[in-house]
Amino acid sequence: MKTTTRVAVIGGGVVGCSVLYHLTKLGWSDVMLIERSELTSGSTWHAAGGFHTLNGDTNMAALQGYTIKLYKELEEITGMSCGLHHVGGVTLAETQERFDMLKAERAKHRFMGLETEIVSPEEIKKIAPVTNVDGIIGGLYDPLDGHLDPSGTTHAYAKAARMGGATIETHCKVIETNQRPDGTWDVVTSKGTIHAEHVVNAGGLWAREVGAMAGVYFPLHPMEHQYIVTDEVPMIAEIIDGGGEHPHVMDPAGESYLRQEGRGLCIGFYEQPCKPWAVDGTPWDFGHELLPDDFDKIEDSIAFAYNRFPALEAAGVKSVIHGPFTFAPDGNPLVGPVPGMRNYWSACAVMAGFSQGGGVGLMLAQWMVEGECERDTFAMDCARFGDWINPGYTRPKVIENYQKRFSIAYPNEELPAARPFRTTPMYDIFDGMGAVWGAQYGMEVPNYFAEGDEPRYETPSFRRSNAFKATAREVKAVRENVGINEVHNFGKYLVKGAGARAWLDRIMAGRVPQPGRLSLTPMLSPKGRLIGDFTISCLSEEEFQLTASYGSQAYHMRWFLQNLDDGVSLENISDTRNGFQIAGPKAREVLQACTRTDISDMRFMDVRRLTVGMADCIVQRVSYTGDLGYEIYCDLPSQRALWDALWNAGQPMGMKPFGMRAMMSLRLDKFFGSWLREFSPDYTAAETGLDRFISFKKPVDFVGRAAAEAEREAGPARQLCAFEVEADDADVVAYEPIWLDGAVVGFCTSGGYSHYAQKSIALGFVPTGKAVEGLAVEIEILGKMYRARLITQPLFDADGARMRG
Repeated sequence: MKTTTRVAVIGGGVVGCSVLYHLTKLGWSDVMLIERSELTSGSTWHAAGGFHTLNGDTNMAALQGYTIKLYKELEEITGMSCGLHHVGGVTLAETQERFDMLKAERAKHRFMGLETEIVSPEEIKKIAPVTNVDGIIGGLYDPLDGHLDPSGTTHAYAKAARMGGATIETHCKVIETNQRPDGTWDVVTSKGTIHAEHVVNAGGLWAREVGAMAGVYFPLHPMEHQYIVTDEVPMIAEIIDGGGEHPHVMDPAGESYLRQEGRGLCIGFYEQPCKPWAVDGTPWDFGHELLPDDFDKIEDSIAFAYNRFPALEAAGVKSVIHGPFTFAPDGNPLVGPVPGMRNYWSACAVMAGFSQGGGVGLMLAQWMVEGECERDTFAMDCARFGDWINPGYTRPKVIENYQKRFSIAYPNEELPAARPFRTTPMYDIFDGMGAVWGAQYGMEVPNYFAEGDEPRYETPSFRRSNAFKATAREVKAVRENVGINEVHNFGKYLVKGAGARAWLDRIMAGRVPQPGRLSLTPMLSPKGRLIGDFTISCLSEEEFQLTASYGSQAYHMRWFLQNLDDGVSLENISDTRNGFQIAGPKAREVLQACTRTDISDMRFMDVRRLTVGMADCIVQRVSYTGDLGYEIYCDLPSQRALWDALWNAGQPMGMKPFGMRAMMSLRLDKFFGSWLREFSPDYTAAETGLDRFISFKKPVDFVGRAAAEAEREAGPARQLCAFEVEADDADVVAYEPIWLDGAVVGFCTSGGYSHYAQKSIALGFVPTGKAVEGLAVEIEILGKMYRARLITQPLFDADGARMRG
């Protein structure tokens, strides 16, 4: 056995083998995989082997498309068969809401180059004759759907990796992982110790146990999952004898997926009375065995399936496959460098291994070899969860995700499991004021405030919801008087030290402000991609406060710590410094009424230390609403006193609380972008307009400078623009295609309704040469074309007089 290696991949399932292969594909040959038993010994061997591209996140869908197309390449490289069956698949819609979801997915697929199509019940019957289409409105057909041989595919990955120089050690159990002072690892196994520069946890069912060896908690949990293989079905046999194959059918209403298996059928269920498995840890001796059959928990699902697929009822059961799979709280994988660790990587919780394994392997290999991925991977980045997550939170969220595996995913839906969990000191006050709650990064956030007999629940919908009236009321309060909301939706960081300014100059692309001022700046990757959208507040020459997206704390902290300089102190203060934003034409009057310090000379982008009421605060004159406004920060114990001061002073001036729904409407009035919508690693500063905040004059080789300068010289190929849309009852959400002259030329990044201007607004990318005032396009929303016009003048305060005055 090798005793040294550049990368030690722990786990020999399809994901571990994919990571190993992709590392060799990108040029790292000194890599090895360690497996305690045989390859495929965890969830891989008993997987149903289906694959599909449908995923609510477009980058995940693209990676699933990559995975599916990779299988033929593997067969060509290795000469081995993956047992591919590209039979296509159709997802059924029995309600208008689900049909809306499928139409929205089809729209996304247009600009992604995926050839899916909406089909009628009559077409479904021809495509998938085993289906009873009674009550079906329509469906989404994907020609890429299919299934394969899980074992053959995994061994093809392994052979391709070996051909690239990798080694695989089976029957080699990992016992310990111990880090050396230089950041490398000693992987202690049953066959001896391996010294590795990097460790990849691809432990699958045992990922929790492998992580615990390094002191890392991975938020995943195994769930029992059951599928049934039938004896011969005459209809299927007839199709096979005629030289055909029956396609996959996903029936979300029945929580089932169905495909051909030999001359019979295979059907699996995501049943409501589901069961978590191995709650307190996966036994090390679990391997090539199954769980006992449990027909009771799928009794209702089977009854529903007999109605949807009548041929099943007459078919005998050939075998029952009942085994565990791992899930993360949101169902997506846990991939990437583990925050707070050096040279420790995650490739876990990939529940759809044969849809996602190839993409996961590619992204992780790019991350390790090239330093960053070719696309935004936040949806599967293990940094999307913070250090607050624990098994008590993970288990109910995983159960909820399993139960909703085939549920409609609404853009405004707030899932209830494991909530409320994390709250601020304002929770009870806002709850008493009628807050309708959302959650971000585990924290409760008011989405809007219900009044009178309005329901305390926002109806999930692809169209304008019952929050519409309340959001309009809150927008009106901000624009006409003054509104107040919490600033806990910002991630906050304190940077101190003699080297703080120099470090910020290097890590941020924009100008670092002088004491008493703040600046806006993008943070770039080495390849010039956007990895942050920050406000820098200079509190003194050696003390700075940074603010950015609250949900990206672990993501940003990981990057900061990987690039931290000597002489710099960095602290994440997101949950210890809080406060409020006040915004609107009377915001200055409210603030002045709460402090004895004259603020009449406080300019736009100024930052000061003030005593507000009884609270010592950091006050900065800036507002994401685009209005006259202030962000007021204090320590957590002072927040209630700060609230009392601001709220009491604001009552004579018509102050109202406002939530995130109003915030997202208000920012559209000024075409302000939002993190992970307009600004993400998929885009560059020049494409999004953030290049106006880059300080090309500063004599610093900031991260991403060369790439940003090259793009400035060449010019971006596409440009982020705003559009006024002639919508009716549904607005742009994200990734709707933009049509020009009968062709898709771009896509939307976000949108919504401007309650101030009473117009539907969309933000999106079009080719730079087309980005001119008045450009007439069409935007596809829920399968319907709407006329839209490119606009360049903000809907509110176009000259900035109120915001800056």
